[in-house]
Amino acid sequence: MQSISILGSTGSIGVSTLDVVARHPDRYRVHALSAHARVAELAQQCERFRPQVAVVGSATAAAELEALLRAKDIATDVAYGPEALCAIASAEGCDMVMAAIVGAAGLASTLAAAKAGKKILLANKEALVISGQLLMDAVAAHGASLLPIDSEHNAIFQCLPAGYTRSMPAHGVEKILLTASGGPFLTRDVATLNDVTVEEAVAHPKWVMGRKISVDSATMMNKGLEVIEAHWLFGAPADKIEVVIHPQSVIHSMVSYADGSVLAQLGNPDMRTPIANAMAYPERIASGVAPLDLAQIAQLSFSQPDFDRFPCLKLAYDALRAGGTLAAILNAANEVAVQAFLDRRIGFRMIDQLIQRVMSAIPNRQASDIGALLAEDVEARAHAEALISP
Repeated sequence: MQSISILGSTGSIGVSTLDVVARHPDRYRVHALSAHARVAELAQQCERFRPQVAVVGSATAAAELEALLRAKDIATDVAYGPEALCAIASAEGCDMVMAAIVGAAGLASTLAAAKAGKKILLANKEALVISGQLLMDAVAAHGASLLPIDSEHNAIFQCLPAGYTRSMPAHGVEKILLTASGGPFLTRDVATLNDVTVEEAVAHPKWVMGRKISVDSATMMNKGLEVIEAHWLFGAPADKIEVVIHPQSVIHSMVSYADGSVLAQLGNPDMRTPIANAMAYPERIASGVAPLDLAQIAQLSFSQPDFDRFPCLKLAYDALRAGGTLAAILNAANEVAVQAFLDRRIGFRMIDQLIQRVMSAIPNRQASDIGALLAEDVEARAHAEALISP
């Protein structure tokens, strides 16, 4: 029996993780759950899965959750704040951690899990984007394991040879091919993207996701962040990571080998597949996902991304090639820009323009610890906000 702490349990990844847990009560139990502010949903999850600890974002939310749990005689302990997140990520009673908190907010708890030597199921790509070297060093130094949950990176993980050592030449790997759906605006007239509404941007044609990640998919910043994540996970330089538009979202990614072989992982677009793969690795368990019917799909198509349509993708490649703290600056500016768009303070095409201005304005530095990285994050956010509301 393995125990799991799920950071971000009320989000789409957290809900899917709990679905897999529920299918295998003989294998998994929940040690802890966390949600920032969705108290009622978290209380329902606690009622069903009876974790030892539940963590929320504020004292007010904690008091509300405490009242809901006590009314149903549920003995789950309640805590709040970033330190509590780190505590459940590193707790002795926890074997693995689902890191599914969106954005920079998930960085500290993911690092805490690494330093505690946990099996980390990484759904928070920003943790690697912001602190790639620090996180990979912590995983190596403390004997932790890092398994990717993003459907693309999990597909790559499945297509690489067992025992892959983050050295492409040593394993005959020629290139990593990251597939992308292209989002809701793949064929829309570029000249009309200034008029994109929030409702249009969050309506992804294939995946059911949160609002922030849905906007990232529409701009393809999500894929840009995945390029940076792939660099750290698999030791791949920028020119060995190729993005391929694949609207059907059936092939989740591919690996090209020196002998001309290309291995691909296929499946229906459902996050329970990579979640189950990572939870049980190296075993395979049922995920609840329907088997793929290739005859019904009938056609798979591919194309190259257009940087004029998706300038955020180019910005991410630029940040990866530059190194230093530029990826952290990119991520912070993007989080501010996307939230401003969701709040209807800026237009859709202002997102990439704002990110580019912040990347140009803040010096690219070297950071040796999390404090320096978080300082860069704060500076970039402040600059982005100042550009939005001068």
